[in-house]
Amino acid sequence: MTLETLKKYDIDLKSLSISTIYELEYELNDEFFDSVDATEVKQGNVRVVLKITRAALAFELNFRIMGKVIVTCDRCLEDVELPVEASNRLIVTFGDEFAETSDEHVIVSEDVGKINVAWYMYEFVVLALPIKRVHESGGCNELMAAKLRELSVEECEYGDDEGERNRGVTDPRWDALRNLIEDN
Repeated sequence: MTLETLKKYDIDLKSLSISTIYELEYELNDEFFDSVDATEVKQGNVRVVLKITRAALAFELNFRIMGKVIVTCDRCLEDVELPVEASNRLIVTFGDEFAETSDEHVIVSEDVGKINVAWYMYEFVVLALPIKRVHESGGCNELMAAKLRELSVEECEYGDDEGERNRGVTDPRWDALRNLIEDN
């Protein structure tokens, strides 16, 4: 991210009063995702509501994330739009230098007294995505879907469970490798 883009995600923790709840809102748009130095999310329109509560020695940051992002489909490699919704928490304390002690705890240098939440918001968006990122049935690029069908192993028609249904069926590429081994 550029320094200018980063600045709007800085939070001056020292300026926050004890026992007060602060609410900030961010719109993560294409410009945000372009400027983050990561490739998982290409574009998006995500709203982040951040509630900050300061206790005497710590800050609790609660992120509420809602929106849609565009990522690469794992099946056909085309763009796919997926919804994201998440709630995440980050505890921030002051210390001598910056450190991430766990997934939910960050130490910020007391001399600096600021935290930039841009990367945390990006990570929370990515973590809200499903493991398998694919189009709805029939939504994939048809040329790629046809190529995948051509290369996939055909199933046997017999059997009740997966083990029975696939017994005796092998991928022809493995057969070719087996032939090479047997020839040696």
